Amino acid sequence: MSAVTPVVPDERELRALLRARFAGTTPSAPEDDRFVGLPPGASRQFRHLLPPEPTPASVLVPIVDHPDGLTVLLTERAAELRHHAGQISFPGGRLEPGDGGPVATALRETEEEIGLERSRVEVIGFLPAHLIITGYRVTPVVGFVAPGSPLRLDPVEVASVFEVPLRHVLNPANHRPRPRDFEGGQVILYDIPYGNRNIWGATAGMLITLYHFLFDQRDPREARHVG
Repeated sequence: MSAVTPVVPDERELRALLRARFAGTTPSAPEDDRFVGLPPGASRQFRHLLPPEPTPASVLVPIVDHPDGLTVLLTERAAELRHHAGQISFPGGRLEPGDGGPVATALRETEEEIGLERSRVEVIGFLPAHLIITGYRVTPVVGFVAPGSPLRLDPVEVASVFEVPLRHVLNPANHRPRPRDFEGGQVILYDIPYGNRNIWGATAGMLITLYHFLFDQRDPREARHVG
């Protein structure tokens, strides 16, 4: 029997669902790590591609709480960056001495990159950590952001910011499968196009994880790896 595609609830119900699902969540254990957004079973098959102790990092998944609808705030990386130039991403970076944990890292990096003050962010919980092929273990910190929050972009890091309706992100019709070959097998990653932009890679993986986390759907990619 095929899985039933969930209907994205209205904005009021979606706010309540986010709070209910993230209530009490904590940074995940290594056995729950996701490799570039793959589900845990498939992720474990590729753990050897990363260093034994990946560099800890975190990002903020900023959900802007507009009265007429929730959006996800994303950044477009500066074209001159050494890594991930021009890609769409969440604000964030590596854990620095003195941060004290993933929340502090995510809020500090967000403030440095786009000038969003931490007082404007209400942290509600965590998604499972994602392993990135460049050797990072990234914890997504999810938070509501007050609408109209002033931003100040660091041009060295960020070319622009934009918002995507959360309902667009959570609509499976907008999840475009992208088969990729890894280690002699095939896995299914997803892109999420929006207008003239394409969200892909680790950022899309985290958003797909958010979709499955909210609606408790078994990720079909668990059965799609061909080894």
